[in-house]
Amino acid sequence: MVPTETDILIIGSGNAGLCAAISAAQTLQQNQPNNKNSRILLIDKCPKHWAGGNSYFTAGAFRTAHNGLSDLLPLVNNVDASAATKIDIPPYTNEAFMDDMQRVTGGRTDATLSKTLVEDSNETVKWLTSTGVRFQLSFNRQAYEVDGRLKFWGGLALKTEDGGKGLVKDLWDAARELGVEVVFETAAKRLVTDAEMGRVRGVVVSYCDRDTHANCRWIEKEIRAGAVILAAGGFEANPRLRAQYLGPNWDMAFVRGTPYNTGECLEMALQDQYVSAQPRGNWSGCHCVAWDAHATPDTGNREVSNEYTKSGYPLGIMVNQQGNRFIDEGSDMRNYTYAVVGRAILNQPGHVAFQIWDKRTSSWLREEEYRAEVVQRIEAPSIDELAEECARGHGLGDPRRFVESVAEYNRAVYARQDDDRNNGTERKWDPSVKDSLLTQSTNSGLSIPKSNWALPIDQPPFLAVKVSAGITFTFGGLSINPETAGVISTTGTEVPGLYCAGEMVGGLFYDNYPGGSGLTSGAVFGRRAGRAAAGAVPYIGP
Repeated sequence: MVPTETDILIIGSGNAGLCAAISAAQTLQQNQPNNKNSRILLIDKCPKHWAGGNSYFTAGAFRTAHNGLSDLLPLVNNVDASAATKIDIPPYTNEAFMDDMQRVTGGRTDATLSKTLVEDSNETVKWLTSTGVRFQLSFNRQAYEVDGRLKFWGGLALKTEDGGKGLVKDLWDAARELGVEVVFETAAKRLVTDAEMGRVRGVVVSYCDRDTHANCRWIEKEIRAGAVILAAGGFEANPRLRAQYLGPNWDMAFVRGTPYNTGECLEMALQDQYVSAQPRGNWSGCHCVAWDAHATPDTGNREVSNEYTKSGYPLGIMVNQQGNRFIDEGSDMRNYTYAVVGRAILNQPGHVAFQIWDKRTSSWLREEEYRAEVVQRIEAPSIDELAEECARGHGLGDPRRFVESVAEYNRAVYARQDDDRNNGTERKWDPSVKDSLLTQSTNSGLSIPKSNWALPIDQPPFLAVKVSAGITFTFGGLSINPETAGVISTTGTEVPGLYCAGEMVGGLFYDNYPGGSGLTSGAVFGRRAGRAAAGAVPYIGP
């Protein structure tokens, strides 16, 4: 049953919303230990079996500043003393994290927001651990075994046990333990404001009232609340808004996660005459990855989940439907490029591409993404036959050009190897660092280079996988006060009683983002929103 009033109302059941709920409950217990009547209500328009929002579909990666392996070992449950002696994790300082934020966003990230994200990251991960979230070192995604050492790379080392599924489970367990109430199939329709008090005082919702035959009758109702926290995600599952804000072709992107992140809460806050929330951030930008071209287009799969991601492109090359390369696959570590690769694929003919490897590098692909159970592997003993297979059943339009592109790439790699030999330079292929194995040489090169990890594709058998673009989350959102996560209006003032966290926060990410910083942002600002909202709720007494 949907209650008529609550102390704190949270909209959204993903990482940000659950962190806000846990933080609010902890703060109320601390500030009002004798108040047994406080209530925290979390609502979501999705059915219960879709709980968790986009967080459920992630790999559970959290980017955090840290002092190296010794700082992380107390947080994880998958490293014994013997294994610890073989692990290399360099410290990842606040300065390095901030440099990555500035670099990948082209210097556009809001300095105060990102400073809060970076400086709170370590403490927030430790807070999550204290609530029961199970962290692990991400050996499968973030480490390569090189010369007998497990080398972590790209500033990212932590993930949650069982990825996003495990994260959501652990947060739900903590929220339930703290007495958070949850109601599903309940959609926020409009904010309720009190002009005299000058604050948001509730939300009108539409909820599903099921009869004895499980038929749904939608009823509107006002829920009064001392504070409201918006954590309902972006508009990535709304093809109309994607085309409107992101531009042409974006209605054709695959939805990587929940089909329920359709942007209504953003529109509600922006259009409310009293709140008049200030839009912020990169409204034409988003996180979009290389995604299995055979996945369901308009929704993620809760069983396969993140395994539809196809992030092995730095180990090989990609060509489009016409057989042409279109991107530098080795421009940077995968953590700093995977969120923009989808955009490049979306802009290709047919919105698809083919990833290609040979025997030498295909063995380094992550099993959970490339095993036969989750992807259609196109395999052949020669490049000519691989091209024919891609054309025969997978939509490659020009197999001849496919073969030529691989040959051109190989010639460029051989030429660079000759240059290095002539110069007495010895380079070693190493996927854990930017190894400077590239395609450009003294007398030749490619119009689109490969800047690292460039090995020839010449050892059979050969492998290709067809990919498209999978949108994860949108970057446009609301302006907030970094201290409280309070929503800022177009007048530049904080709206009393209204807070925001997660994908709905604008101003952090522009064009790109450092991998793993999305979940960290949701936790950092969700925790702050819950704490501030609880601090604003008066103690009414028993």
